[in-house]
Amino acid sequence: MKNQFLGTSCTTILIGKKASYDGSTIVARTEDSGNGTFEAKKFIVVQAADQPKHYVSKISKVQIDLPDDPLRYTSTPNAIPVEGVWGEAGINADNVAMSATETITTNERVLGADPMVAGGIGEEDLLTIVLPYIHSAKEGVARLGALLEQFGTYERNGIAFSDADEIWFLETVGGHHWVAQRVPDDAYVTVPNQLGIQEINFDDPDNFLYSADLKTFIEDNHLNLSFDGKVNSRLTFGSHADIDHHYNTPRAWFIQKALTANIDQEPMSDHIPFVQKPTHKITIEDVKYVLSSHYQDTVYDPYGTTGTEDEKHLFRPIGINRTGELSVLQIRPDQPKANQAVQWIAYGSMPFNTLIPFYTNIEDTPSYLKDTTARVTSENYYWVNRIIAALADSHYRDVVADLERYQETTLSLGHANLLAADQTAIGKTGLELTNVLQAANQKITDQIKNETEDLLDQVLFTVSNLMNNKFARSDN
Repeated sequence: MKNQFLGTSCTTILIGKKASYDGSTIVARTEDSGNGTFEAKKFIVVQAADQPKHYVSKISKVQIDLPDDPLRYTSTPNAIPVEGVWGEAGINADNVAMSATETITTNERVLGADPMVAGGIGEEDLLTIVLPYIHSAKEGVARLGALLEQFGTYERNGIAFSDADEIWFLETVGGHHWVAQRVPDDAYVTVPNQLGIQEINFDDPDNFLYSADLKTFIEDNHLNLSFDGKVNSRLTFGSHADIDHHYNTPRAWFIQKALTANIDQEPMSDHIPFVQKPTHKITIEDVKYVLSSHYQDTVYDPYGTTGTEDEKHLFRPIGINRTGELSVLQIRPDQPKANQAVQWIAYGSMPFNTLIPFYTNIEDTPSYLKDTTARVTSENYYWVNRIIAALADSHYRDVVADLERYQETTLSLGHANLLAADQTAIGKTGLELTNVLQAANQKITDQIKNETEDLLDQVLFTVSNLMNNKFARSDN
């Protein structure tokens, strides 16, 4: 269970269209529960007819009347909704994607000037009250910004929006204020639970948006700490706590180390940039790799052999044990709008799982991912991933080869399925097209189910032979 008024601890990477391997905009974020908690997740389609007209938050009790013209959208909500929806990530029928939220940090001066709002909106609510009503990424920023100014928020969050052309990232600043930046097309952005946006250009509406009174809010409350008069959002609104150096910044350091060669940065630096240029076009496999990170090939790797025990547990891994799901939201400009949008999904701890690509212009999702319940069963994709991770963790080096083969095989199947379905979809419209896309989603699900069951079998066999109560002699 998540603590009341506390968002999830996640890791986000945003990839501009000229920085990705195929010209797609790519938004990816792991949804990680708080320490000692685990949230079972599912993948669903929310039909326009099922979207509420009057929304009531379970956590804050805020009530919001919603527009009458919602779009259909995908969502990855909690399977057991005792604390509300927590829709987290999805793509709507207009191929606009939203990922909400990356919990971020702020400072005491900001909170003193604009306190959190106990009856405001938060992560539980955001996807449901924004994604069905937007037709572009920039429109998503405008709608969420207006809601924040009207209702306030009880937590500090970063929210990503994308369409085929743009990615925008919005960060909340206090209870009612916010700032958003457009991700440069030729760059990527990393957000590791810290407020990330740096210099704000208040005269560049193509790349920066912000709450109506943000400039006067900064001036009236003496928040700008720059000598040159420019406003660095991270310096003005962010935190600089010791815990950031162990929990947050090392994640940005590893991602940028992997995607941008020959940069000289330290894992505990306060100056790792929000926007970075890659040295090669970034692929889906790169996203999977960096968001599965446990600081491979460094002394900080908890599964490694070179570091001391203190070093191995000095930093919070990206691929942490309590990840619920990862959604990689890909809008592909080289495809017709009808099959342009793909939501890649992984469940559970990232070093031990894989990604499955799903078309989002559909009416329903496969039961293997949709029908998660509180009952632990290997017949469900969420729980089988949790089981494999728990078995494999203490014998990582004994099973890592099996994990690598599984990930290579399944990701290859995913790409092959998209290539084949894209060809089959040519010329199709309406129900015929929907059937093609849903059949492709079911086909890849069946293939991944078979591969995952084989992995479970192999991991179980290996770790069973390594149990402490084993004995070399057999009874025949």
